[in-house]
Amino acid sequence: MKALKLTPNLVVRDVTDSLNFYRDVLGFERAFSVPDAPPYVFAACGGGGVEIFFNDKNVVGEDYPALATNIGGSFTMFIEVDDLKAVLANVERQKAEISMPVKDQFYGMREFAFKDPDGYTITIAEKIN
Repeated sequence: MKALKLTPNLVVRDVTDSLNFYRDVLGFERAFSVPDAPPYVFAACGGGGVEIFFNDKNVVGEDYPALATNIGGSFTMFIEVDDLKAVLANVERQKAEISMPVKDQFYGMREFAFKDPDGYTITIAEKIN
């Protein structure tokens, strides 16, 4: 078996809000949605080599109630970018909670972390030259 791709599949309070947040902060675009127009119950967004799925908590809760009780949970994402300062500016403009300020790590990465509207933690990293 060869794994081909990993796509986070997040349970969220509002799919449209999540799509807008990831667009405004990370520049991700909606790839597809169900239905085609809001209000969405499912959608995918992405950019570069990253793709993220969003599932409406009320719809997911019908079949998987345990998933809907832990929105935000302990899941975190680590995304390497080529312009950390640009992402940081977008995060600050959106007034997202920064949970770890910019820090140069001993392993050669400059990183910071923030929370999305549902409490999922996203760490943004850039290689230090």
